[in-house]
Amino acid sequence: MGLVESQRQRTRVALKKAVRSAGVRTSWLRPMPDFLVIGAKRGGSTSLYFDLLAHPSYVQLYPPPVPGLKSTATKGVHFFDENYDHGIDWYRSYMPMRATRALNARRHGAAPVVGEASPYYLFHPVAASRAYAAVPETRVVALLRDPVARTYSHWKERRREGAEDLDFLAALDAEPKRLAGEREKLLADPGYHSYAWEQQSYATQSLYADALRPWLDLFGRERVLVAASEDYYADPLSVLRRIDEFLGVPPRATSTGKVRNQAPGEPLPAEVRARLEKFFASPNRELVGLLGQDLPWA
Repeated sequence: MGLVESQRQRTRVALKKAVRSAGVRTSWLRPMPDFLVIGAKRGGSTSLYFDLLAHPSYVQLYPPPVPGLKSTATKGVHFFDENYDHGIDWYRSYMPMRATRALNARRHGAAPVVGEASPYYLFHPVAASRAYAAVPETRVVALLRDPVARTYSHWKERRREGAEDLDFLAALDAEPKRLAGEREKLLADPGYHSYAWEQQSYATQSLYADALRPWLDLFGRERVLVAASEDYYADPLSVLRRIDEFLGVPPRATSTGKVRNQAPGEPLPAEVRARLEKFFASPNRELVGLLGQDLPWA
């Protein structure tokens, strides 16, 4: 890194700290979020969230894109999983001010909504209880993908990042040992962070009924909307309008149609898919029973 680029980087870091500090100092003027997109990881939450923001009633997190500071809107704060020790004022520092909400309402003639999308929330064993303690009236959106495809996509992401040395089947076989005791540590220690639980939980993170149950138990079925990624990508406008209605904003006319974070790769071999379909058959039936809702892959 050259001297000029190094100076620019230091300037960006200083600006980010100043912006966050300003947000914390004005946290009392920043209402908590109206909704949370809780996952699933590699399930399309990035595409969905930025599609939601294309509707004028959805207000971006603070700060919005600023030249020289950040080029895109913030998606996830990861407060209820990885950043809980920063405190509630730090979390509120990401939310737009009441004045910003009021200006949006005057411009568009409807009450605005604010939310964030942190896909680890779904799987983190304490995120639901933390969220309920802080924002019990918020609404929760989960976008779930065929668990076979999600499991494989999760592994492919780690491989692309150079963070997974094992091939897919070896990683699945290693998963129980890697995760042993990690959930218990997360439950026992609020400051504990588990790389294995977040990033090496390929198949376990696709056991959606186990992950969703605490969210449903705490927030109630009426405050949790579950959609399938396959339905969203096949007909995004229909799913987005369901969420608009769920959040009480006027239905949108269009979707962006933009797919984000797509990653090419070798297709899953048929025999491996068959193995995983057998593994997920019973959990999928459990999920349908829990939700009372059909899903395209269940």
